[in-house]
Amino acid sequence: MGRVAELAGVSVRTPHHYDGIGLVRPSARTAAGYRAYAAGDVERLREVLAYRRLGFGLREIAELVDGPSADAVAHLHRLRGLLLERRDRADAMVTAIDRELRTRAKGIEVTPEEQLTMLGARLYDAIGGAYTATRRTDPRIAAQGSAPCVDAAAECLPFADRSFDVAMALSTVHHWRDPIAGLREMRRVARRVVVLTFDTDEPGWQDRFWLTRDYLPEFTGVLAGFPSLAGMADAIGARAEPVPVPWDCADGLFEAYWRRPGAYLEERVRRAMSVWTRVGPEAEERAVRGLADDLASGRWAERNGDLAGLDAADLGLRLLRA
Repeated sequence: MGRVAELAGVSVRTPHHYDGIGLVRPSARTAAGYRAYAAGDVERLREVLAYRRLGFGLREIAELVDGPSADAVAHLHRLRGLLLERRDRADAMVTAIDRELRTRAKGIEVTPEEQLTMLGARLYDAIGGAYTATRRTDPRIAAQGSAPCVDAAAECLPFADRSFDVAMALSTVHHWRDPIAGLREMRRVARRVVVLTFDTDEPGWQDRFWLTRDYLPEFTGVLAGFPSLAGMADAIGARAEPVPVPWDCADGLFEAYWRRPGAYLEERVRRAMSVWTRVGPEAEERAVRGLADDLASGRWAERNGDLAGLDAADLGLRLLRA
């Protein structure tokens, strides 16, 4: 036990406590009576310690490691996803802070209202920074009204074949580590699959939307390595159909304001779009500055006057049904 504790970077009291509560019990003892950890015991201890360091309570950890999908690969995928989510939140906060620092360096006063707007939706991540350690589902409350929820990676779903009637993924495939593997997993566990994604097959697809064409060419890099629409459709045996974006689209997705260009000048609007975080603050500032200048001078209207008569536009969104 001492050697295991040393390797794990914890005191001997930690594995002693886990043994006492039945969370991680060594499977054997030496002739001298010392606890002996087998490979499976060490693996379980690793998972427990990893979840603990992410802020999970011991009761919740026990439910996770003893769950029906409790295998090493599933836990590694889950831990990886949790760490990436934490990293993304930290990156977004750093981006917001850098933006405010540049504003202050220019001698521009930042009002309390602007400070809140500058951080936007990410402000709640700062306010709730300790939630992962202190806010946990109480099983007695959850039992009264919540549905079961499983945290897993798209590429390795912990479900049997054809477990569900339908699997759905909306505007998320481009965030997956391996989109094709994730889509195949959806096809495996569900009888039907519905996916909203983006088409990069068409030559010159970057020019479909004036924002990426004229102001944000870095958008191409965001989808670098993204699989073709045909490849995604083949992976699940789907047919693809265009999803036109209405001019007054209520969902504030990246393409939503194609006929309302002034909206992209608003910080709160951009913070609800992952693209801006992906391209970085310099590209964002340059794009916003260029758009603001062109709107003020009338150049944007000259280039895009034909949009005024459209009720919807095909900007590359595609629905896959299988």
